[in-house]
Amino acid sequence: MDPVLSVRGLRTHFVTPERTVKAVDGISYDLLPGKTLAVVGESGSGKSVHALSILGLLPMPPAEIVAGEILFQGRDLLKMRAAQMQEIRGNRIAMIFQEPMTSLNPVLRVGEQIAEAVVLHQKKTQKEAWAKAVDLLGKVGIPHPEERVNDFPHQFSGGMRQRAMIAIALSCEPDVLIADEPTTALDVTIQAQILELMKSLQREYKMAIVLITHNIGVVAEMADDVVVMYAGRPVERAPVGELFSDPKHPYTKGLLASVPSIYERKERLAAIPGQPPDLGAAYEGCPFVPRCGDALERCRADDPPEFRLKGGRMSNCWRCESEAESRAHRFAQAEAAR
Repeated sequence: MDPVLSVRGLRTHFVTPERTVKAVDGISYDLLPGKTLAVVGESGSGKSVHALSILGLLPMPPAEIVAGEILFQGRDLLKMRAAQMQEIRGNRIAMIFQEPMTSLNPVLRVGEQIAEAVVLHQKKTQKEAWAKAVDLLGKVGIPHPEERVNDFPHQFSGGMRQRAMIAIALSCEPDVLIADEPTTALDVTIQAQILELMKSLQREYKMAIVLITHNIGVVAEMADDVVVMYAGRPVERAPVGELFSDPKHPYTKGLLASVPSIYERKERLAAIPGQPPDLGAAYEGCPFVPRCGDALERCRADDPPEFRLKGGRMSNCWRCESEAESRAHRFAQAEAAR
């Protein structure tokens, strides 16, 4: 199965006269149709900037995509003209933003905001688009959609506003949905409802999802594959089951150790010490070294490369070097025996 979206070596920097901030520094992955890929990491790790880079929503300058490819159904989005990108953005690739109250227009009715994309991209009449807005509000679980479609955003609760954002994103039945922290600031009951809604709509529309989150519990619930980001770069990539059962990078291990468990009673949750590095400052070696309890002397001097492991996994950690070399050696022996 061919990927619907492939990100290859994406590097997005913010350039000012004083310094350059490497907000995204080399993320790569493939997203298959109908699958969910979670991009996880602390605040400031580059998760949202990578998503805005895909959709071309960053202000340039100061933002600058200095390297990489973003292939959507085989076409590089970075080489498209503005008019071509407008045909894809909100139509074939849609996004749910982190804070619905600042993403929804406060002076337009919710129905108008859903219908707008339908008229623009699907060339429907205003009457047809309004009917679809009512239908979508019903699908995302808004009670009495034929009435609530006339409401303004401030008349919706937080959970209802998030559902309205999902309705807008799904209005053109996209191939890829980017969900940036879709359950932030919602209570746990509403979080569960929103996640279940996304899974249900994913099955109905057969769309792929890029899920951006710092919530490991959400990753376990939703994802097929996971990219873990730290300091603007991916440090581990793996299927979700393997990531949870056998994490390779110390940062991933720290994230998992900080999650409460109903199976293991802990007096205190483990915390990752220290703070993420300044992405605008120069440093030597692995950026996680100051916070890592397993650092080698080599980690302080040399930045680790991307080690490819069994099952298509990846880790940027010197402790994975022997495993990667062993796998490469076995592969070379198998090729020689053919």
